[in-house]
Formats: sequence, structure tokens, C-alpha cells
Amino acid sequence: MAGQDNTQGIPVPEGSADIIDTDYTIGQDNIEGQLGPFGFDIHNPVFIVSGLTIVAFVFYALALPDQAGAVFGWLRPWLTSTFDWFFLGAANVFVLFCLFLIVSPWGSVRLGGKEAAPDYSYMGWFAMLFAAGMGIGLMFFGVLEPVYHMAISEPLGVPSPIGEDGAIIPENVEAARKMGLAATIYHWGLHPWAIYAVVALALALFTFNKGLPLTIRSAFYPIFGEAIWGWVGHVIDILAVFATLFGLATSLGFGAQQANAGLEHVFGIPNNITVQVLLITAITAVALGSVLRGLDGGVKVLSEINMGIAALLLVFVLLAGPTATIVADFISGLGAYAAGILPLSNPVGRADAGYMQGWTAFYWAWWISWSPFVGMFIARVSRGRTVREFIICVLIIPSLVCVLWMAVFGGVAIDQVLTNPAASSVKTYVIDSYVPELSLFAMLEGLPLATITSVIGIILVVVFFVTSSDSGSLVIDTITAGGKVDAPLPQRVFWCTFEGAVAIVLLVGGGLGALQAMVISTGLPFTVVLLLMCWAILRGLMSEAR
Repeated sequence: MAGQDNTQGIPVPEGSADIIDTDYTIGQDNIEGQLGPFGFDIHNPVFIVSGLTIVAFVFYALALPDQAGAVFGWLRPWLTSTFDWFFLGAANVFVLFCLFLIVSPWGSVRLGGKEAAPDYSYMGWFAMLFAAGMGIGLMFFGVLEPVYHMAISEPLGVPSPIGEDGAIIPENVEAARKMGLAATIYHWGLHPWAIYAVVALALALFTFNKGLPLTIRSAFYPIFGEAIWGWVGHVIDILAVFATLFGLATSLGFGAQQANAGLEHVFGIPNNITVQVLLITAITAVALGSVLRGLDGGVKVLSEINMGIAALLLVFVLLAGPTATIVADFISGLGAYAAGILPLSNPVGRADAGYMQGWTAFYWAWWISWSPFVGMFIARVSRGRTVREFIICVLIIPSLVCVLWMAVFGGVAIDQVLTNPAASSVKTYVIDSYVPELSLFAMLEGLPLATITSVIGIILVVVFFVTSSDSGSLVIDTITAGGKVDAPLPQRVFWCTFEGAVAIVLLVGGGLGALQAMVISTGLPFTVVLLLMCWAILRGLMSEAR
């Protein structure tokens, strides 16, 4: 069976109907939903179960905030200390799997078939995948994390260069500076992008080459066969919805806190939960407008605006800061990352539990929870690329951009701390009092035009906020509609609204700890899904080669 005959008259992804050659059977009832109340396109139980569960969660957190806060406060440390080995081991598998595909004969398989051409230019493609994958996180952690790892977390036992009395310890400076950057790059380099690449490749392969619906369950046809149209597939898609929603809510919470901190820093607006709730509400409303405009009219335009503003801020900090030191940090940071990637990836026998559990295990759970969202988004815009081109571009190039970002923003902050710790606002807000949401603005305070660049920073956080919200809404909407990319507008509005609602109740119910707890709790089961997905990809590529 092959091509259009195999789909029983069902439309396949646009532009690929004449090139799909698949062994898979798709039943009409598998991708047709039912129109429900308010014109929602309800696909089997996925929309109902995920929607009702999230509504119930929102009401629980609002009705019993103290109890919810206590549960969230206990959940995160227990999960990271118990399953740290599992998160680290799984992330290593994803990196090795992607590197293997680059050099394998299957790297020449083209997503969409031999004659498929890319839908977007490299610039537009990079802008969308980068803005969706890392935007708010880079703004929040770009200054905070390198300084924190240099001075406090002591990854791999590298001692801090700052003594208990606040004085610099010269003999510790060089090693701590390199490790601060290397330990940060490790969290933003190959491992997270490998997680995204696995999901994106699976979705692109089984949608564009096999003619299956654009939803997570489709990737598991080689393993479960027709069972993916039943409860096996429903559970996979429901897990993807939960993981995506809570991963996005965490990022929206970080973004709201940082935007609020910047507004207080520049304009004196109070930094509290009330303002953060108002920010999430206002930005969710803006995201709704982008969602209604769709992928090309909304998300793509905002992503390119993001990239332009971020590039300008990056260049300014590079030129206004100690440029020679930043360049040296970029080179030495890459070298330290290459030297430290194996010990930092080791999940057993570590003495730096604060770094491994408090940071790495949380990060891998966060990236995994984001993977359905970012993976599906990347898949939608990646038709026409070969597997090798896809993996290299998704894995290597964004990793280098993240390294550059951390070397510039983190390198300047580290230099400010080590050069004049008494006058450093970064030291005050990161090392002394730990107000993480102010770290970016503290670094900019030490450079010229601080007020202007701080306002630009706030704008960038807000636009990244909107981009993540609207692209996430489109992805959840697609999953709950059974793989359709043109589900009814009221359904998009529902998911965009509830992303904001979940972020608000988690902030009210327990702050960042609550957000992080829910990310880890949803990322844990979805890690198993991703491991199975690697095997499914191999099976799919083998059939392509045949």
C-alpha cells in the first residue's frame, strides 16, 4: 500500500500528497474530530480529559492555595533527588542518538520526500525555532546562571573565587570563571536541543513522509500499530498536553517575574504577585491576537522581531562591555564545556548535588516538558530538510548561539563581579541577596545607557513571552484536535487563555517552586515517551531506506 490510496481519501500534509510512500494505514475516523460546544473540534477523549483535568487543577489551586503550595513545595526536591539519575541518563541517550543520525546513511532522507523543498528560508526557520525554544529562558538565566555557578553551586567541586568575607580569592578565579560558563553552557547546549530534535524529527518524519496526522501519537505507529488510535494514543497525547502546558506555564511565570522586576527597577512599579498576574493577563490577551493571526501572520512575524531586538542587545553588550574578555570567555567557555561535558553528564557518584539535582535534573525535566511544544513547532516549519541538515541545524547552530549569549551576558556579569565586587549590582542581587529576576538589569546597570537597555530588555522579555504563549497554544490546539493545524478559532482561544490561567494559579499557589514542581512531575513520564520515540524514529527511517 502506498501514497494517497493508503489514506482512504484523507488529505495528507499540504504539498506532500504526491510523494508519500507509506506502509501505514490511516482510518478516516482517526483524524476526524467531533464538533462540540462553542464549535470546538473535539478529537476522541484527548480534548475532554486534558481540558477538564486542567480546569479542575486551576480551581483546586485557587480554592486551596495553602494546601497546593505545601504540595508543590515538597514535590520538586523529592523528584529531583529521586530521579536525577534517570533525567541525566535519558538526556545523554538523546544526544548520542542525534549524533548517530548525523553520520548514519539515514541522514540523507528528506523530510517530505525526495522532491520536497523547504517552506522557509534559513533565517525565518532559525528565528522561529530559536524564539520558541529558548527565548524567555535566555533572558532570565543569561546573567544569573554563569555567576551563580561560578560563585555558589561549585559544579564538579570547583571552589568559589569569593570568600566568606566577600573578598576575591585569586587562585580560584580562573578555574571558577571557566566552570561558571561551562556549567551554564552544558544546560543550554547539545542536551536540550537534542531533546527538541528527537520530538521534532519524529513528528516531521511521520507526518510529511508517512502521511500520519501531526500529533505525538503518530510517531509510535511502528511500535504500537493501530493501537495508537485507541487509548494508547490518547494517553500519549494527553501526557503531551500536560507536559506542554506546565512547561509553558513555568516559562510564563519566569517571564512575568522578570518583566515585573524590570518595571520596578526602571519605573518604580511595585514588584508583587498582583502586578505579575496583571502582566500575565495582559500579555495573554496580546498572545490571543497573534494566535488568531496564525503561524505566518503572527508567530513568524513576532519571532523575527524577537531575533532582531535580541541581536541588537547582544551586540550592544558585546561592544559596551570588555570585548576582548568576552571573546576570550567564548573560546575558553567552549573549551571548558568540551572538557567538562562527560563529568557533568555523569549521573552517579557526584558530590555536587546542589548543581546536579537543583539545576540539571530540573532543566532536563523542563526541556522534556517543552519538547512536544517546541518539537511540533519545529516540525511544522521544517519540511524539505534532510535528516542530516535538520539535526545539524537544530542541534549545533542553536547551541552555538546559546554559548555566545552566555559568554556575552554571563561573561560581562562575571567580569563585573570579579573586577569590583564592592560596586557590582550583580553580586548584590545574585550572590548576596539572590533576587534572580533582577540579574539581567543589574548587569546592564554597569554599562552605558542602562535605562534604555533595561527598557529594551523588558520589551524583549514581553515579546518572547507572547511568542511562547501563542506558538504553544497552536501546538496544544493541534494535539487536542487530532493533528489538525487549522482547528476552530474558539479552541485556540481556550488553550491560550488557560495557559495564562495555569501560570497565574501556580504563581499564586507557590511561586516559582510550584511552577518548577509541575514541570518535573509532567516531564518524568514524558521522558519514557521520548526514549520510546527514538526507537520509533529508527523504525521509520529503516522503512524509508527500503
